[in-house]
Amino acid sequence: MMKDIEIPEVKNVTLAVARQRTEGQDEWRVYLINNNDVPIENTLVASQGYGEKDGEQQRTSVLRHFLDTIAEHAAILIEPIDPSVFHLNNEYWVSYYIGRQIFDKRFIFVPDAIREENISFIKELEMEGVLHS
Repeated sequence: MMKDIEIPEVKNVTLAVARQRTEGQDEWRVYLINNNDVPIENTLVASQGYGEKDGEQQRTSVLRHFLDTIAEHAAILIEPIDPSVFHLNNEYWVSYYIGRQIFDKRFIFVPDAIREENISFIKELEMEGVLHS
């Protein structure tokens, strides 16, 4: 009989899609924010977009990122994101360690969550964007 393994709840780690204006153009990037008092280590992120447009199923490639160690109270760039996929579910599966304990969470920016009326100032990045709730 297998024993159930309990994975602890992810706390103080979130994602943000932030906008930076460069030469009159908006550039969008996805960041992981660690608000813990300790670093997170061996961080893996798998990202993908999926959904529908005009009745057609759409899916992006799955991208995988190894972010190594993210210092306490720090943010790190995961990847750029193109506004042409904002109409999709943009999913980020994040796994990391604190000490010997693994943490795991799926963050999903639902279709059209990344839009002007949802943008706020994200103090950890000192940029405007959409913070995952």
